[in-house]
Amino acid sequence: MIPYADLKAQYRALKPEIDRAIQHVLDESTYILGPAVSAFERDFAAFCNTTEAIGVNSGTSALHLALLAAGVRPGDEVITVPFTFVATVASIEYAGAKPVLVDVEPDYWTMDPARVEAAITPRTRAIVPVHLYGQPADMDPILAIAEKHGLPVIEDACQAHGSEYRGRRCGSMGRLGCFSFYPGKNLGAYGEGGAVVTSDSALAAKIRLLRAWGEEVRYEHKYRAFNYRMDGIQGAVLGVKLKHLEAWTTARRSRAAVYADRLRDTPAMLPFERAGVRHVYHAYVVRLKERDVWRARLGEAGVQTGVHYPIPVHLQPAYRDLGYDVGAFPVAEQAAKEVLSLPMFPELTDEQIDTIAALFRAGVVAEVRG
Repeated sequence: MIPYADLKAQYRALKPEIDRAIQHVLDESTYILGPAVSAFERDFAAFCNTTEAIGVNSGTSALHLALLAAGVRPGDEVITVPFTFVATVASIEYAGAKPVLVDVEPDYWTMDPARVEAAITPRTRAIVPVHLYGQPADMDPILAIAEKHGLPVIEDACQAHGSEYRGRRCGSMGRLGCFSFYPGKNLGAYGEGGAVVTSDSALAAKIRLLRAWGEEVRYEHKYRAFNYRMDGIQGAVLGVKLKHLEAWTTARRSRAAVYADRLRDTPAMLPFERAGVRHVYHAYVVRLKERDVWRARLGEAGVQTGVHYPIPVHLQPAYRDLGYDVGAFPVAEQAAKEVLSLPMFPELTDEQIDTIAALFRAGVVAEVRG
């Protein structure tokens, strides 16, 4: 079997370092926040080229707190995209605001800057582009529109650890950037985790209060806040893994290059990498006209795949009340029908990629013979 991701292989390679770091937290009994989290926050801020990082308990919490810190309130509107994991939209609603959706660009599947300005109203309070699959959104025109209208940009970088847009790290370009450390992410915890990054010290201070019941002084609550704290073990694990992230990113990009070579002249339409960016390939996503048929064939042959995402947010049963019908976002809707995520992890071998490519070619032969 070729797994979609191989977390066991990663752990085996890091076991001595990881075990020592976890044992130190246990020995010190600093289970919530504490020195391991603080050290990781410092190092992750430096990695993102920001001055501040605030560790929280999930990427969703990071988005929620970033929106609140940026001043989003009930009755406001926040612009984002329908082709994303549902947490992007859910976090806007957690802040009491209305998600306003704009379609994505063909080929890149990130926010289409040409659609943004028409979606701005007097109630708009923020713009949330999503760096999908590890590919940066086209940030310069988005930032220019935001500056023109006096709006903060909050980057959903939950799949974009180490991605770069014209030499700038994802998460550092907007007022705030949000990351997830779900175990399958390029930088994954051993449980849930997330972070907000920023170079605005006042926003960072507010988020630190919002993640921990709003306490500046014990039992004195400055804000109605939340229990969104990162635990010490996750901070320790992430601190170890961060040291290896650049090497893993290089490996992922190498695996993507091998895929591009091996999958030429197969039915799989290859992903596009935007000029001037560093795509970190959280997912290696191809397009297939008969996606579900191909996914079944690969599964029968022992190749695990994923679909990110089969239903755009505006067509999800839980979000039909946003008021968008089928056809509202044709690029997102077409992508949802065609995208297939192939196995992608740093330890993926050339031989495994060759096997996957051979299955695509064999499938074509079977169709012709049939």
